[in-house]
Formats: sequence, C-alpha cells, structure tokens
Amino acid sequence: METVLQAQPRDELGRGAVRKLRRQGRIPGVIYGDGPARAVSFNAREIAVRLQEEAFHSTVVALRLDGKKMSALLREAQSHPVRREILHVDFQAVRADREIAARAPLHFINQESCPGVKLRHGIFTAIENEVDIHGLPRNLPEFIEVNAAELDIGKTIHLSEIPVPKGIRFDALTRGEDPALARVVERPAEEVEAPPAEAEAAAEASAEEPAADKK
Repeated sequence: METVLQAQPRDELGRGAVRKLRRQGRIPGVIYGDGPARAVSFNAREIAVRLQEEAFHSTVVALRLDGKKMSALLREAQSHPVRREILHVDFQAVRADREIAARAPLHFINQESCPGVKLRHGIFTAIENEVDIHGLPRNLPEFIEVNAAELDIGKTIHLSEIPVPKGIRFDALTRGEDPALARVVERPAEEVEAPPAEAEAAAEASAEEPAADKK
C-alpha cells in the first residue's frame, strides 16, 4: 500500500516561523522541480521514521499538497550535527515521462564466502557505497546488488561488471569511466593467525618437550 506524505503550505518564513513550526512538531521543507518552488512543512515524527528506510532516499515517494498528489524524490535532509534532529528537507517533484538523476545504494553479497576472504583470509573493502544513475522515476531501484562471490585477493569489482537494472543508466559508464566498487586486499602479516590445526599441533609439541628443554 502506497504511503502518502502530507505536506502543508508554509507562508511564514524566517527563524521565528521555523521555531514555531518545531514547537508544533513539524519541520520546514521545500518542493521544487514542477513550477515555482513551494515552501512547505511536514510532520517531524513521520519524516524521522521514513528517513530510516533506505528506499526513501533513492526511490520516488508520494506527496500530497493542497489536495493534490504528486511524485517526488528526496534530495536533501539536513540534520543538527549534535542533536541529530531533522532541520529541513528538500524534495524534487518528478514527472513519470521524464528521466531524472538519482543515487542508488550498493548492496554487496557473498563477500564473506569469496575465495579471497574465506580461503586466503583477505579483507573485503567496499570502495563505493552508492552509484549515480539516470532513469524514469518508475525504474529507480531501491538498491543495486553487487555479487562478490568470485573476488580473490588483489582483485577488484568495477562498475562495468555488474548487471545494469532495466531502464537505468550508470552515469560513470556514460562518461566513459569505470570506477572500482570493491576489492579484497591481503591481511597484514601480524594479523594472520595460524590455522587451528597448526596451532593445536604446535601446542602439543610444546607440551611434550622435556622440562629441561623449555628452560
């Protein structure tokens, strides 16, 4: 079931008006992209809950303003650096027939079972956590999956190696770039532990040594 965020017009501007809004449990925001920008406000608790949803940051959401429903994409959510409360949100109104730019989060899978980590005890490192994309609003993915199953030590996954979601373009590839997304690097020697079997054998050999030899 589609969740619709209710936006209310905001006519009063300035710090005093913002403080008044916050006392009412609301936060200021702006909707732009379809005609003149509109100053609005949202229920602060509702926005805080929705911001914890990954899809809320990367896919189109439904807003209702002045009795009309529109599609929009969250562009920015400003928060207080200490209190972490949400201070302001920006939404861009979008049209179903026009491509838009967005950022899609990357979900890495099988990184713990890939040869470089499981067999060679390397360290998996994500280089990028999201990627710039273009596409129609209905095609924007909640996330893009990156399979690291074949990754070995010294090997890197590049953007060109992952499947492109239907109806989506990767901006970097369009520009002729192919950024690295993740790699497995060798674990520092001091962090490498002896395999359990070897460690056990060494302990048994030490225990069997004559007391005189251990002095």
